[in-house]
Amino acid sequence: MSQSPAAITVVGLGPMGQAMVHSLLAAGHPVTVWNRTASRADEVVAAGAQLADSPAKAVAASDLVILSLTDYQAMYDVLDSATSELSGRTVVNLSSESPDGTRRGAEWVASHGAHFLTGGVMVPAPMVGTPDAYVYVSGPADVLAPHQDALARVGSVRYLGEDPGLAQLMYQANLDIFLTSLSSLLHAVALLETGGIKPSAALPELMQTLAGIPPMLAAGEDLGAQLEAGQHPGHLSTVTMMGATADHLVEASEAAGIDADLPRAVQAHYSWARSRGYGAENWSRIIDAIRPYV
Repeated sequence: MSQSPAAITVVGLGPMGQAMVHSLLAAGHPVTVWNRTASRADEVVAAGAQLADSPAKAVAASDLVILSLTDYQAMYDVLDSATSELSGRTVVNLSSESPDGTRRGAEWVASHGAHFLTGGVMVPAPMVGTPDAYVYVSGPADVLAPHQDALARVGSVRYLGEDPGLAQLMYQANLDIFLTSLSSLLHAVALLETGGIKPSAALPELMQTLAGIPPMLAAGEDLGAQLEAGQHPGHLSTVTMMGATADHLVEASEAAGIDADLPRAVQAHYSWARSRGYGAENWSRIIDAIRPYV
């Protein structure tokens, strides 16, 4: 006999939390919600969710409690009044935090007798619950197992291991790429504006480069394997060549009068590699300017 979908509590009803609730409701899960600003629950309540009038009652309503909050401090602030209800339940925190902060959060939850999983949702709210959505999760495998199907309603679960900090580490690594890409995109738009090229004309050209990076990397040799082996063959794009481009970008930015901190940061990596005699090696050698142990 098939079991009915499990009851789930969702605490935090920003755009991401609301999207999770809608996806869980669509899958048949009874969902209890709580949010500091109760009016944010109006839409999901209309869709079938139950609004608890306190964090304690929200936690007591389900064995699985999903947090969608600003950060882990918000978890402490919200659940501090609900600690008596935590014992035996599973808390899945999908809020952003540093890996070390996540580990401290896991210890705090465990100190109140609850199980803990951490996760990072890797899509914006409108994509939650779609086939393209995925969630990095870490924590004890036996804690994840009974709740994996429910979490899959948010996005495909990509389990990283027992360490609760690993999901946040992967989440932050992906945001490293995302945020710097957004900043570099707007830096390029600002640079082109100084030449009279409007953003509406600039963006289609710049997006080609942004979209072209993955196939460019895929067309070469196995970058991951080379990085692991410490090999940087310089038969394609060398440190010297890429470093010269970085120098020119800094020069162009300064001449245009736009902020040059971002290109200077990139330039510093190539300057480090050239100063150590790596100019003829592949551009990937700059990873040693970033790593902590070189």
